Amino acid sequence: MSERVPVLRIGQVLLVSIQTDLDDHAVMLLQDDLAAKVVETGAHGVVIDITAVEIVDSFVGRMLSTIASISRMLDAETVVVGMRPAVAITLVELGLSLGGVTTALTLEKGLRALERSRALLDSGPDTGFDGAAVADDGTSDPGQAPR
Repeated sequence: MSERVPVLRIGQVLLVSIQTDLDDHAVMLLQDDLAAKVVETGAHGVVIDITAVEIVDSFVGRMLSTIASISRMLDAETVVVGMRPAVAITLVELGLSLGGVTTALTLEKGLRALERSRALLDSGPDTGFDGAAVADDGTSDPGQAPR
């Protein structure tokens, strides 16, 4: 039976530190656990630390991308940190680009990337469903161009 990968909360960021090579079942459990934790905590960021991962197959690579997509749909950006050169080479050879996944070399750089991304989101004007800017009081401002 596969062990569950712990999902830790640090402020508004969830940290997943993968310490062993994952089998398919463990990756599926992680996907479910992480989605539930994003909803439960309202986290705006997810950092997946794969420093200890030495080998990935196509399933694990696709699941990293899927996890990032699920998190994005739940309003949390995902950053994968600590990718070894051999893992990067394998993903490229498998034709997996991890589209939509931000990567960083270290945990510190990954957390900074999330901070920068959140600051950009927080500094821009809110927009309504039609793309019109929405003022702080919730009313549309037709003079504002959509972002």
